[in-house]
Amino acid sequence: MKTTIITLLFIGALGTGIAQTQDQMKTFDPTFAHTVYFWFKDPANKADRAMFEASLKKFLDNSSYAKTNFIGTPPVATREVVDGSFTYSLIVTFESAEAQEGYQTEQPHLDFIEECKHLWEKVIVYDSFGLKE
Repeated sequence: MKTTIITLLFIGALGTGIAQTQDQMKTFDPTFAHTVYFWFKDPANKADRAMFEASLKKFLDNSSYAKTNFIGTPPVATREVVDGSFTYSLIVTFESAEAQEGYQTEQPHLDFIEECKHLWEKVIVYDSFGLKE
């Protein structure tokens, strides 16, 4: 029992150390959040999904404005208030509304739209400012 606890503590400490030393760790910026939901024409098409994910990741890796990002897919809804009808979600944070405006017209973003716009039938965007403390 004691060995198991020590092993679990060691694994936890090792995992924490690895996470903290990654060069790509970024802090969530609560100033401005850009949340996008995509509904695909054919959400079950694995080739479409792979293409979308690769293009989206390439775009985000090359964005001069996006500070942090989260790409997600819907979980199985367990409550009536959860909308799981979308195919992908994207949350991107920015240091300002002006930075988000720059992101809209930067070439990596425009390339992503051109490469993938044929995949979706609907896109909804929610932008929001963080509350001031």
